[in-house]
Amino acid sequence: MSFVLNEDEQMLRDSARAFLGESSPVTALRALRDEKSPTGFSADLWSSFAEMGWSGVLVSEDHGGVDMGYAAAGLVLEEMGRTLASSPFLSTSVLAATAFNLAGTDAQKSNWLPKIASGETVIAVALDERARHNPDHIQTRAKKDGNGFVLSGKKRFVNEGAGADMLIVVARTDDDQIGLFLVDPKTNGVTRTDRRTVDSHVPADFNFDDVKLDGDAFLSGADDLDAAYRRLLDAGRACQAAESLGVAEQAFDDTIAYISEREQFGVPISSFQGLQHRAAHLLGELELARSLVRRALTTLDTQPSQAPLWCVAAKAKATQVSRLAAAEGIQMHGGVGMTDEYDIGLYYKRAQAAGEFMGDDAFNAGEVARMSGY
Repeated sequence: MSFVLNEDEQMLRDSARAFLGESSPVTALRALRDEKSPTGFSADLWSSFAEMGWSGVLVSEDHGGVDMGYAAAGLVLEEMGRTLASSPFLSTSVLAATAFNLAGTDAQKSNWLPKIASGETVIAVALDERARHNPDHIQTRAKKDGNGFVLSGKKRFVNEGAGADMLIVVARTDDDQIGLFLVDPKTNGVTRTDRRTVDSHVPADFNFDDVKLDGDAFLSGADDLDAAYRRLLDAGRACQAAESLGVAEQAFDDTIAYISEREQFGVPISSFQGLQHRAAHLLGELELARSLVRRALTTLDTQPSQAPLWCVAAKAKATQVSRLAAAEGIQMHGGVGMTDEYDIGLYYKRAQAAGEFMGDDAFNAGEVARMSGY
């Protein structure tokens, strides 16, 4: 399998890098943080994603998208990681679009996929119910009630939950199977509690107290809903890994630039052998992470049944490397690395927070072991 980008992918990466570098640099995240943005992201930036065609990257052309696949989505996320761009792209254009593609009925796809592609809506996927990721711990219930359902339970740390127009809630049905349900967060019985994380994002907790849903709220278009749910997890892990890879790459680049300019004893500190060894180690780790991320995303596009192992491996490695690159960056910056004046601390915070979404490195390494028979 080749990891060399083709011409279209190179153009997408270059356009994403140029656009995000100009429209959503790190200073944009600082502004969102300082003004205490209620959603944690810019609506104008999200509209620009639609204009660029990125919000429809996993939406078919029949529904107004460009249908470039997960490898393309990963390239956008990688560049988002480089500038710490805060956007509902992962929650809406990746997770929600994947949910509709895999489990939506024709009517649901026709209604929601065009809205995703046009940037008209923000959709959050409500998955976890504990402080730590555990996709098998789903106690939220959707009980059959006439032609509809009654939803009860809770969800924690729902990404982009504070700014979501619609939720896709993972719940168990009467037969104890996994189901996906569309829930308007303004519906009676839904209570939202916003949180502000260390990386200046604003996820939300949701409580569902006997929320009445129509029958068409159920995403019932999949023959095997559990398999659709597992594929959704695969997509989330691989794409979050791509963003973490971008965080690691930029933390590394910023650190190399700093030690190349910073002088002690009349020479750049990059000439010190100890720092060279640490930088070389980081470079090797980045290459390993990049290879795994590319493999996971490409396999999702070409052989999705073979993707689960690669997706958890990519998530484990990208999380570990992003945290290492940011921590080493702070160390090599010295005392100034601890100050808000330098960006490296922001990359450290994002590496920590993003690493928890869809399971941290320990959780996903455990999944690698389990899938490998250990």
